[in-house]
Amino acid sequence: MYLKVGIVLDCNLLNNPRIGFEVPFLASVDIGFEPSDIFDFVGLYFDDKIVREKLQGMVQVNALTPWYPGMHSGRPLEPQRLNQWREIRAKHNADGYTTDPVGLLDFSCSGLSNNNKTVTYAVSVGCHIPPVVLEMAMEREPFVRVCPLAGTRFKQPMNAMTCLEYINTHIRADTQNQLRLRGEMTEQDKEVIRAAGRDDDDVPARVLREKMEREIMYNNIVRQSQGARSPAEPHRARQKMRPRRSPCAFCGTWICKGLATPIAQPKIRVCVWDGERGE
Repeated sequence: MYLKVGIVLDCNLLNNPRIGFEVPFLASVDIGFEPSDIFDFVGLYFDDKIVREKLQGMVQVNALTPWYPGMHSGRPLEPQRLNQWREIRAKHNADGYTTDPVGLLDFSCSGLSNNNKTVTYAVSVGCHIPPVVLEMAMEREPFVRVCPLAGTRFKQPMNAMTCLEYINTHIRADTQNQLRLRGEMTEQDKEVIRAAGRDDDDVPARVLREKMEREIMYNNIVRQSQGARSPAEPHRARQKMRPRRSPCAFCGTWICKGLATPIAQPKIRVCVWDGERGE
């Protein structure tokens, strides 16, 4: 649900009534896989050799890249993609959704092998925007988050990036794996985090660093990492500065692990992809 809200805000649907009806929009979503325990993430990021071999991972939404007609530096949509959108638009019209915007949604997930070769998996589906999503995007009610230990509440303004952060925090809070978005991490998953910590220029590592700089969850890690960088001896400095423990970026307590739980809105499902409709 909130992924689609972010798409509405990023793809200019509220300002151009032609988008999704006469012309398409495209949202590219980068999916990552990170340790469910933030301290395991810290260990990988700072290349700690004592990190366990088997780690439980969880899905995270790293980035949302919009495309719509008229956007700055936007390339024209390829004819094959344009035909794909027209077929999906016609299908939704036949199903009775003539008044709802429809676009394209691309999911991609990348990992890094030991020799830093990028391995990417991708899928493209239709993106139907129901009226409730448009209403949420227009109202832009701020997100409310609460630390489970301190009980402190925080508000964040709604925009495309905080929608992604809300989804990621919701997944992180699902410790019982009711969303079925957790599993064992692969070496390719781990290498992306190590590469981000080394400041490698591979695309998956860059995307992860941008997410870390954007989301409150990683504030302390980013600060420690920036303070550890030294042109003379970067690796030794980073190992020395690696935070063994880190206070919650939300409430400041040491045992929270940064787990500030989002408060779900009434009658609203938080999901990355509506698998029931295949959208």
